[in-house]
Amino acid sequence: MQIDALHFTPWLSLVGGVMIGCAAVWLVAFNGRIAGISGIVGGLLTAGRAERGWRAAFVAGMIVAPVVMRFAGSNSMPQVDASWLDVMAAGLLVGIGTRYAGGCTSGHGVCGISRGALRSAVATATFMVAGFATVFVRLHVAGG
Repeated sequence: MQIDALHFTPWLSLVGGVMIGCAAVWLVAFNGRIAGISGIVGGLLTAGRAERGWRAAFVAGMIVAPVVMRFAGSNSMPQVDASWLDVMAAGLLVGIGTRYAGGCTSGHGVCGISRGALRSAVATATFMVAGFATVFVRLHVAGG
C-alpha cells in the first residue's frame, strides 16, 4: 500500500478521525461497549446469541461503508501491492499481536487512551514503534 503525500487531505483525515471518535463515544454511551475491533470481531465467534447482533451490525457497517464510498465516487481506496501470502501473514501476525496486547489499535489507541488507561498508552506506543521498525527494515534493510 502506498501513501500519496501529494494528495494528502488533512481535512478529510480530520473528519474521518472525528467520525471514528463519535462512533466510539456512541458505542460506549448507548451500548456500554468499547469500540475495539478485534474484540468485536472475536466476539462474533465466541459471544452468546444476544451479543452477536450488534457485533454483526458493526462489522457489516465497516464492510459496507467503503463500498458506499466507492459508489459515491471516492477514489481514496488504497492499492495493496502485496501478495495474498504477505497479506495473510500480516493479518495472522496482527491477530496474534492483538491477543497478546489484550486489544487492537482501535481499542487501545482510540478508546483506552481517551479513558486514561496506562496499559493502552504503552500498547499503542508499542504498536507504533513496531510499525516504524517494520517500515524501516522493509524499505532500508530488505530493499523493499
